[in-house]
Parts: sequence; structure tokens; C-alpha cells
Amino acid sequence: MPAKNVLKQYVDNGYYHLYNRGVEKRIIFSDKEDEAVFLSYLKNYLIPKNTLELSSLLSNSNSLAVEKAEAVRLLRLNNFSAEIDLLAFCLMPNHFHLLVKQNSSRSIEMFMRSLGTRYVQYFNHKHGKRVGGLFQDTYKAASIESEEQLLHLTRYIHLNPYIKAVSLKDSPHPSSYKNYLGIIKQNWVKPQKILELFSKTGVNSYEHFVEGHEWDADSLSFISEVILEKDTP
Repeated sequence: MPAKNVLKQYVDNGYYHLYNRGVEKRIIFSDKEDEAVFLSYLKNYLIPKNTLELSSLLSNSNSLAVEKAEAVRLLRLNNFSAEIDLLAFCLMPNHFHLLVKQNSSRSIEMFMRSLGTRYVQYFNHKHGKRVGGLFQDTYKAASIESEEQLLHLTRYIHLNPYIKAVSLKDSPHPSSYKNYLGIIKQNWVKPQKILELFSKTGVNSYEHFVEGHEWDADSLSFISEVILEKDTP
């Protein structure tokens, strides 16, 4: 029997939970720099590429060499801003979660290949010119089939970084939760689809939905088929 959510069938405009963890559950984000690099790659791939501005910088004789090198790098990068919407994410020391909507049926494969290859190259070079695989296997992708599943999955993702005695919004592990609370705005994260289903404050707010009650069997029943095996917040 194949591992859970390895066999992937993609559809246009489908929602997917993408996740992976380190080989033998080892650390894949060892410090804040690793987290920042992974997030910068997400940003590079998901913000529209300003080709005109980058080309202008290259042709400007006053541009610094380092600026031109960065412009060349960005121009060469794949860009998925028109193909992938990132609704939610979190990074944990040995795994990550992404909730995305893809606008064409082959977008996710290219996006995850680009993201994974680039991060593994960075990680292996940084950590003593390490060689070999970083992730446990190919990434997993689970199709989201209902609005209830979509909502509870965002809650699951945002509760992953929870640490007892620490406010969820102050967790040291990066996530998209602060975008949902309006504390920050990362324009490559798209929470609007979820937030439009909630009030801004009170018991019907998204914050209350996430933090206002314990994770229970009913919550898990919505998403048991689309999450990491034996993994609950």
C-alpha cells in the first residue's frame, strides 16, 4: 500500500494540503536563518515578478553589481504568482505545512519541485556541505474536498506551533496566523478566502475559532485523511 497522500491527482482550482518532514524526522529548520530562507523562497515564487523594473535595473549604469546580480537571479527564477495561492503555512523544526489553491492542474508539481530543490541545495551547502536527501520522501499532497475540511485544516496548521504557556501569536515557529489576525501583512499569503467566512471580533471571529476551544475528536474527524499520520496539534 502506498504511503498516505503520496499518489497525487490534481485538478484546476483545487485546494491542497502540502506537507513534508525531514528524513527519519530529523531537523530541517535548525535556526531562524533556515526559516527565513525558506520563507524568502516562498515570497520569491509567489509575488508577481516585476520584469520591467528588474530589466530597467540591469540596464541602469548606476546600479550596483550586487543589485544587478540579484535582478538576474530573480529574472531566472520560476514564478507561480498566477498559478498558486498560499492560504496558510507553518514551519516546525522537522516538518512544514502549506495550504494552497492551484489555478492549473500541473502548478503544484513544478512549484514544489522548485521550492524543495532550492532549499535542499541551500541547506546542504550551509551545513558543512552536507550531501544526500533532506526530506523523508517526496512531498505529500491531500485534496481538500469541503469547506469544513478547509476551515479545520487552517486551524490545524495554525495550532501546530502552539507551545503551552506561550500565546499562539507569540510562538517562535513561523506561521501565517498573524496575517489572519491583521498583525502583519505578507502579500504572498492569501487569507481572504477563509476570513470572509468569519466576523472580525467575538465568538464568531477566526481567532476564536482557532483558540476558543480544545482540539477534539470532532475537529479531527474533518481532516484525518489530509494530515500527517498520527499528528495532531
